[in-house]
Amino acid sequence: MSNSENNVVAEIENVTVIGAGVIGISFAALYLAHGFQVVVYDVADDIEGRVKAAIEEIKPSLAAMGLNVEGMESRLSFEADLETAVSRADVIQENGPERIGFKRKLWPQIERFAPAQALLFSSSSGIPIRMQSKGMREPERLMLGHPVNPPHIMPLIEMMANQTAQPALVERAMGFYRSVGKKPILLRKELPGFAVNRLQTAFLREAILLVRWGVVTVDEVDDIVTHSLGLRWATGGPFLSFHMGGGPTGFAGFLKHFATGVQLLWLHSKFTINLLTPSMRRKLLTQIESAYGGSTIKELEALRNGRQIAVLQALEKEAAGK
Repeated sequence: MSNSENNVVAEIENVTVIGAGVIGISFAALYLAHGFQVVVYDVADDIEGRVKAAIEEIKPSLAAMGLNVEGMESRLSFEADLETAVSRADVIQENGPERIGFKRKLWPQIERFAPAQALLFSSSSGIPIRMQSKGMREPERLMLGHPVNPPHIMPLIEMMANQTAQPALVERAMGFYRSVGKKPILLRKELPGFAVNRLQTAFLREAILLVRWGVVTVDEVDDIVTHSLGLRWATGGPFLSFHMGGGPTGFAGFLKHFATGVQLLWLHSKFTINLLTPSMRRKLLTQIESAYGGSTIKELEALRNGRQIAVLQALEKEAAGK
């Protein structure tokens, strides 16, 4: 951890998590494991029992990642009053419904009740902060902090700041995320779906096409990815991989030899606009049930989490050995 990140951590003690769905609970567990006092704000009647039970399920993953989970529940509290929930917060991570009306009503209230120095993050997967912050006195305070599910494991955070935000505020925000093991990437322009969802939905389109055309089944698509592209991209990403695939001249060689063929493949898929027709949805659901229906979602999540942690630890070990 750099000195600047140490300074950020020293300033932060209290984190408020707004909304305790899957993402909110995951964030709460991560912040507890990093030693922060965490207040969960959610108006659901059963929220306390549900959050505590879910955190218990998450704790083994946190421990496997080397985090101290002993007694972390003692730093967890619940508050149904928004003003009280945010009044002492150093960081506020909002994970509420993806409804613009909800967020526009929420943020001016948070701004009114929260300390002036508190970092304000929205986990939204699609609503730009420019739209969320309408009605705020200081809209530049609000930043995007969009995670990849589950946040307590996956390192990436997509960040976006208002154009009028001070660079020092943005760096402080990024430093906070780095201090809890995240890899923050600052997006320079607002686009629907941001970056991660645009990439994965583009890939999903091609995966569905392969199933639609009867080339492979859904489980075979998954096998193709986990035994080739998933391994490759986990260690280098697409651009580095194509750079190395271009021979001695790198990406220039790739463009020289493959650019035409790549663009022809793009054209070949372009005609499919309404891809998720009712019949295609039924086909996908039938194949997914056949491939994965023997396991519950919780069982699949546990398998996924263990594998993701193993990959991350292997990469960290390799990097430490350099």
